Amino acid sequence: MLILRNTPNLAGIQIAGDHLDLDTLYLALHTIVGDEGEYGGYEGARLRVLGLCYDLRHAVQGDREVEFVPNGMNTDRMKFLELITPEKNLYYKCNIFYPEVLFVTVALNDFVSLYAKKRAKSDPFPLLDKKNMWDAHIANVRLFQSAVVNCVKEVVTEASFKRMLNLMHKNYPWTDGYVTQYLDLLNIRYLELRTKEERARALSKVVKRMVEQGKEYRQIEEEVRAMAIEYNCSVEDIGLVEDYPQVEW
Repeated sequence: MLILRNTPNLAGIQIAGDHLDLDTLYLALHTIVGDEGEYGGYEGARLRVLGLCYDLRHAVQGDREVEFVPNGMNTDRMKFLELITPEKNLYYKCNIFYPEVLFVTVALNDFVSLYAKKRAKSDPFPLLDKKNMWDAHIANVRLFQSAVVNCVKEVVTEASFKRMLNLMHKNYPWTDGYVTQYLDLLNIRYLELRTKEERARALSKVVKRMVEQGKEYRQIEEEVRAMAIEYNCSVEDIGLVEDYPQVEW
């Protein structure tokens, strides 16, 4: 079973599961975001989702953390079944920064819509098309999004939670052409907050700045696009100058 939980210092969310759980999520995310260049201006958001896929793949390869989780087996059951089996399963784990996972969660709404339209073609309500209603990849993405939202709900006030949900559905869709270098800035600022309480209070503000794309976002967008033109490269090839702080999850 896929498990998402807040990290101890609220730097982000931990994703845990056995190899099948993480492989299933990896495949769903990879399928939903499509191929390189397939969705035009969504490439920046696509790369952020693929960044999570990268961590999921390395987690399954044993390059991240692992833990043993009780599987319900005990001595009495082994005697009854006449089996000798482990009493715990191996779960693989990886972490993702909070602003990052919130961006990915909302961006996935756009990609689910794009994926559904591609499959349904002429259906005016693609998510209700029979090809999409029972699609496993959409279902697994929605399960992941739901688990992220549940983690948020655990650490913010009810009023903040309602504001965040409203913001995360504001001006939908909104990741078309999004300059994700701004997300790096939000990650860094969030991680520079030192206490769990400060980070919990900051989550609503992070989503507000992320979604509303105010003056600061527009300034970074202008600078990034100007540099892309100057160096004759894509916007996604431009990196933020600031470094990420050392993280205690």
